[in-house]
Amino acid sequence: MTDMDGKTKGNVAMFISKTFSGLNENALRYLLPVWMSAYSGVVMRLVFGSAFFWITGIFTRKHASVITVRQRLMLFMLGAVCVFGYMFCLLKGLTYTTPISSSIFISMQPVWVFIICVCFLHDKVTLSKIGGILLGLAGALIIILTQHASDVAADPVKGNMYCLASSVLYAVYLVLEKLLLKKIDTITVSKWTFAGGAFSALVMLCFTGWDAPVLSQGLFSTPMLALLFVLLFPTSISYLLLAVGLRNLTATVVALYGYLILVVAAVVSYILGQDHFSWWQILSMAMIVGSVYFVEIAEMDKGK
Repeated sequence: MTDMDGKTKGNVAMFISKTFSGLNENALRYLLPVWMSAYSGVVMRLVFGSAFFWITGIFTRKHASVITVRQRLMLFMLGAVCVFGYMFCLLKGLTYTTPISSSIFISMQPVWVFIICVCFLHDKVTLSKIGGILLGLAGALIIILTQHASDVAADPVKGNMYCLASSVLYAVYLVLEKLLLKKIDTITVSKWTFAGGAFSALVMLCFTGWDAPVLSQGLFSTPMLALLFVLLFPTSISYLLLAVGLRNLTATVVALYGYLILVVAAVVSYILGQDHFSWWQILSMAMIVGSVYFVEIAEMDKGK
């Protein structure tokens, strides 16, 4: 496979993956907190995802990487901390804020990826990147300070802070998974990280209790169809496609596809009435788009 074929495959995979992720924001907002609590939602996503990848691993074991006990432990801990933390903060945030606000913070992932790479992988610092980071942080601050409680957001400040934490944790996950995928196959990485995430979620459930009225609904009811979509596509298939993207594209470019989550979530939110139009939101979106543009231009210049 040529580099161009690989990049095309990676971009197609990320387009599909992040379209699912955008719709995931709207589906989760519909389900939370009426049809399930954030805690129960995290357990269902991670347990289902873990089962999905371990069953898939049975059929792909001929191509599986041989990994050491230390590598298994690393993958397990990555899932227990980053995958669990990312999903928990996302669902908890969406309980209080809107899909658009949540997506704005997700679209900042390239900024966090850059900061992590500078601090731990010694990437070069440029004025363009610094300017992009400051612009993105200003855009996020606008959302945090201007969004108020309403019929579509019970406690947006709390929700937005959870979403901010979710975005940072996902960026850490992207950088570390990118490194691990250089030596370990996609399914092996996914099944061990999801196993770690499921372990953390089940431990958490011992303290929080179970609350998921959605499971008492009919198979073809709207709540159940929304849950099945979340479990099958954003939770499982999307992560397979994410690994394809990480194998063929840089972590920063993969993070850039957070834009697509924002676009999909915004369009669907306005159609479904899950958010109200706000010029502050538009300004914040524009600033964060500009932020990631400056960071990506710097990345492109580095690659020349």
